[in-house]
Amino acid sequence: HRWIDIAVIVPFMTPPYINAIAWIIFMRRRGYLEQLVGEGAAGVLQDAFFTPVGMAMVMSFNLFPFLYLILRNSLDNIGASPDEAGAVHGGGFRYRLRRIIIPLLLSGYSMGILLVFIKSAGEFGTPITLGNRIGFIVLVSEIYQNTSIFPIDFGAAAALSSVLMSIGIGAWFFQQWFVSRRHDRALSGRATRRATVPLGRWRPLAWAVVAVVFGLSIVIPYLTVFASAFTRLESAGVTWDNLTLLNFQVLFDPRSGALTALGNSFRFALLAATITAVIGIMVALLTVRRVGAGARSVDFLALAPDMVPAIVVVVGLIFFWNAVWQPVPIYNTVWMLILTYVVLYVPFSVQNVKAVYGQLGTSLFEAAQVAGGSWWFRTRRILLPLIAPGILAGWIMAFSISMRELVGSLLVRPPNVEVLSTYIFREFEQGNRSLGMALTIVGVFTTTAVLIVTDQYREKLVARRR
Repeated sequence: HRWIDIAVIVPFMTPPYINAIAWIIFMRRRGYLEQLVGEGAAGVLQDAFFTPVGMAMVMSFNLFPFLYLILRNSLDNIGASPDEAGAVHGGGFRYRLRRIIIPLLLSGYSMGILLVFIKSAGEFGTPITLGNRIGFIVLVSEIYQNTSIFPIDFGAAAALSSVLMSIGIGAWFFQQWFVSRRHDRALSGRATRRATVPLGRWRPLAWAVVAVVFGLSIVIPYLTVFASAFTRLESAGVTWDNLTLLNFQVLFDPRSGALTALGNSFRFALLAATITAVIGIMVALLTVRRVGAGARSVDFLALAPDMVPAIVVVVGLIFFWNAVWQPVPIYNTVWMLILTYVVLYVPFSVQNVKAVYGQLGTSLFEAAQVAGGSWWFRTRRILLPLIAPGILAGWIMAFSISMRELVGSLLVRPPNVEVLSTYIFREFEQGNRSLGMALTIVGVFTTTAVLIVTDQYREKLVARRR
């Protein structure tokens, strides 16, 4: 079911703070849940939601796509042969699941858990919105307060960032140790086919689980976003008398500054994604099919920002570029913001380019070399066209996430420079939630349009390779 893979990406594209605020609007007193089921029935759910457990639930809706995509790819790599061999030798489904499928999934599952753990530890949007509302303070909230709210205390922010970084690196080392102790391999080098398992009497339950997950992670947040953007008063409910386009009229008024913020985000994300694509190509050329400490060091440094929470990386950039000895004065300029996007999201470009480059054979390059083609000729006429789909895939990810980046934008943007995420966040802080939701819709549609055009071009490149 291809549509499931597409639907799972939707929570990933949704800014976490938007998702958290949508849930707050839905669950609060006189919110949409209370308007639907009544005050009595909603009271129990409201009390349970505005707790650390509810906060963890909202964060899980944003992060489960990481684990899903990794496990799906791992299951595709297993193929049908191991499962069928177990069945031929008399193993029941539960036995094959316990002794074959789960052991082969453990390495991918551990990587997915590591990513979810690090992203959860460094998550900014949900703690700063829902966490502050319920009085549940986490390390990220304290770091943000020490770096942006008077009195500024960079020493305390550095200490807390060190703790958070130690947690992330410790989790990474534990995951690497766990994987090194296992010797399960799903790929044998031969072509494999997928195993299809009929659900049988479990089919209704399976589809019910899918419906619940998508309902909680996509339907409720997005219905809340649209309802808030198109209504005059949230507490009045979604009625014909309460519907309005006033929020969008204010949004498109040049005096509101919303279009300026959207344009800034578009330009900064476009430039940052392009720079990360160039870096991804350079890192791939320096590390793929090369051995030695230098190649390993470059590879590690390119992927390091993905191993620690984003706010730790941002605080480190502030300390480095704000130092008195720094000869390049980019701090407090838009270039500092662009640099932050590049550092945070260059791992996406590197991983995508390396994945495609690593699958290429050497025969074409050897033939071109024998025919007298120079290194630049082989790179320009053979390598770059072949790895173009990976370059575009990394570009798409860097662009889409840069458009919604919040923590880096709040901490390093220059005064009087607004981007999409900071403008929406400011409107929420000032109580103009409907205007913020309206800009969210415009931003999501703008990003989606760019992604559709870019992905279609990527598909053409993939088809041209076949």
